[in-house]
Amino acid sequence: MSNTEPTSGERWLVLVVKIPSEPSRHRVAVWRELRRIGALSIGQGVWAVPDVPVFAGGVARALELTEKAGGQALSLNAAGRGPDDVARFRELFTTARSADWAEFLADCGKFEGEIAKEIRNAKFTLAELEEEEQSLERLRRWHRDLTARDVFGAPEAAEAAARLKTCAAVCEDYAERVFAALHETTEDPR
Repeated sequence: MSNTEPTSGERWLVLVVKIPSEPSRHRVAVWRELRRIGALSIGQGVWAVPDVPVFAGGVARALELTEKAGGQALSLNAAGRGPDDVARFRELFTTARSADWAEFLADCGKFEGEIAKEIRNAKFTLAELEEEEQSLERLRRWHRDLTARDVFGAPEAAEAAARLKTCAAVCEDYAERVFAALHETTEDPR
């Protein structure tokens, strides 16, 4: 065994969580929190994240939820026994982030499709614009969250950043169309 200290990304925080089976809402709350932060489920009640600060708040919330539910949690600092373990953890974690990015990209497509539909239907209202702007803001928050927890850099991250810019441009174009349509109807016809 090596005497060298593992580098960041080679250290993991492993949580072993045990919660009473009933009521199930407690297990679900902990599960949702751990999924929200991007923790890997590596076994029944066993979760892991890279040991970096971005995960600290979510881990603390999951531990608090576990305690409130009358459960028990054990958090362990861990490191792989060798380069193969480190590579495997990175691969598993990056694969999970790739799935997150794929879902994000699909939602970008839905966003773009929704605006295209509103343009086809000439639905140029302030209410619809506000709804689309809220959807864009949700995409931006999601992108920030995914970027923060994608500590190893999934290959889809760059595509997602470009796609978010496209979504913003599509929304800006729609906003210009809405304002043009509103000004057309309020102008004096003389």
